[in-house]
Amino acid sequence: MATEAEAEGVWEAWMAAAQAGDARAYDALLRAALPLLRAAARRRIHDEHEAEDAVQDALLTIHRLRHTYDPSRPVRPWLAAICERRCIDRLRRRGRHQGRETPIDAFGETLAAPAKAGGHEASEARLTAAELRAAIAELPESQRTALYLAKLEDLPLAEASARSGLSVGALKVATHRAVRALRRRLGGVTEDGG
Repeated sequence: MATEAEAEGVWEAWMAAAQAGDARAYDALLRAALPLLRAAARRRIHDEHEAEDAVQDALLTIHRLRHTYDPSRPVRPWLAAICERRCIDRLRRRGRHQGRETPIDAFGETLAAPAKAGGHEASEARLTAAELRAAIAELPESQRTALYLAKLEDLPLAEASARSGLSVGALKVATHRAVRALRRRLGGVTEDGG
């Protein structure tokens, strides 16, 4: 059985070979690192599915940043640090969502509030998911993109800006206009905001 130091040397050799383009070494490294990444994620995130999503995020980040690894340094701490950051990002995102969002599933296929006690219908203006998708599809491309990245994917503005090709300011404006247009179209808000 190899000692941890010997295993570390193997991982470093795999990473160096992966940086040189060796797909087999890269595959071997990722397979060997999975238990380390899963353990790190499960220490941080207690929900099994969220932890596994964080591991997948970490694997994508490792893939994107593998060229930045310094072969003169141990690879395990580098991998674990990436996984830690993805876990923290996921926990922050979940914290932001919990404070301001209600799951759509609670309302079935509508975005209207559920019926009040006593059997009264909640609203005549129930909005189905299909109607919402159709309204979004009619938005200009820049507004659709901004809405999708900034609101639906909930990306940080800098990342949404980079992915969309819009400046942060233009992204904010396009998102605001998209939301306003959807509210106008779907009857949620009048032109004066009321």
